[in-house]
Amino acid sequence: MSKAHPKTIILIPARMASTRLPGKPLADIHGLPMIAHVLNRGHEAGIGEAVVATDSEAVQAAVEKAGGRAVMTSTHHVSGSDRIYEALEAIDPEREVEYVVNVQGDEPTLDPAEIRAALIPLADPAVDIATLAAVIHDPAVLTNPNVVKAKGTIVSPGRMHATTFTRANATGPGPHYHHIGLYAYKRAALERFVKLPPSANEQRERLEQLRALDNGMRIDVMIVGSVPLGVDTVEDLEKARAMLGGRLGQG
Repeated sequence: MSKAHPKTIILIPARMASTRLPGKPLADIHGLPMIAHVLNRGHEAGIGEAVVATDSEAVQAAVEKAGGRAVMTSTHHVSGSDRIYEALEAIDPEREVEYVVNVQGDEPTLDPAEIRAALIPLADPAVDIATLAAVIHDPAVLTNPNVVKAKGTIVSPGRMHATTFTRANATGPGPHYHHIGLYAYKRAALERFVKLPPSANEQRERLEQLRALDNGMRIDVMIVGSVPLGVDTVEDLEKARAMLGGRLGQG
C-alpha cells in the first residue's frame, strides 16, 4: 500500500445479545470463535488494522486468545456505528485514521476483496459513505422484507449512487440489488452521522443508513458478486462451518 493511501482501520462491532443464536460471536468454527474468523477476513483484506469493538469481556478475551485486538465499549449503544465510533475515538485520539470500515461480526465467510471494494468510492470527494450490494437473482428475494434493497443511479461500471434503501418489494425493471451491510466511512462522515438524530424514514424502515441520505450525505454502492452468509441461526452456523472447512489454520 502506498503512503499516499489514506490510513484505514477495520472495526468489527460484536455483542453477545443475539436472541436466535445466543453467544453468537463465540460460536465455534473449527476451533476458533466466529468473531476471530471475521477478524481474520479483515486482516486478509490488507488495508489496515482490524479491531473488534465489543461490550463483552468474554468476546474480548476470546479475540485476544486468538491473537487479535479488541476494545471494550459501552453496553448502551443502540447501533454498530455508535459502537465503532467510540472504539475509533479510543484507538486513534491523534485522529490519524481517515477511513473507517464497519464489518459485521457475524459474516465469517466474507470475501476480503469485497472489504477492499468498499473503499473505492471514498476516493471521490463527493462521497461520504460507501457500501456494497449484489444483484438479486432469486425471485423470492424480491418480496422478502428481511432483505434490504439498494436503489440508485449507476455512475460507473459496478458502482451506484444510492437514492434509497428499502425493505419493500422490488418492482419494475431490474436489475434489483440486495444491500450488504458493510460500510466504509470517511472519518468526518462517521462523526457527523453518529451525532445526527434518527430520521423519520430511518424509523419507518428500521434502516439506519436512511439517516445519512435524509441529511444530504452521499452513499455510493459497489456491486459485488454475491451476498456473504450472515450467521443468525444454528443452520447458518453449520453452513459457515462447511464453507470454512478448507481455511483451517489460515489468518
